[in-house]
Amino acid sequence: MESGPAIFAGTVFALFGGGLLAWTAVRLRQGEPVALGVNRVASVTLASVVGTAALVVGMWCLTRA
Repeated sequence: MESGPAIFAGTVFALFGGGLLAWTAVRLRQGEPVALGVNRVASVTLASVVGTAALVVGMWCLTRA
């Protein structure tokens, strides 16, 4: 019974993290800014760290299910 919410949360975190990392990579490849009005290096770094952290949390949730 308790594994249902963990699977749902893990899936949401994994999809968000993967989507954020993919979107960041596409924006970089196209030469577009990741965040408007923010230093390019800082925005890429922050987006990459948050995306990776979301993937790690998602995998952790899925292993706990």
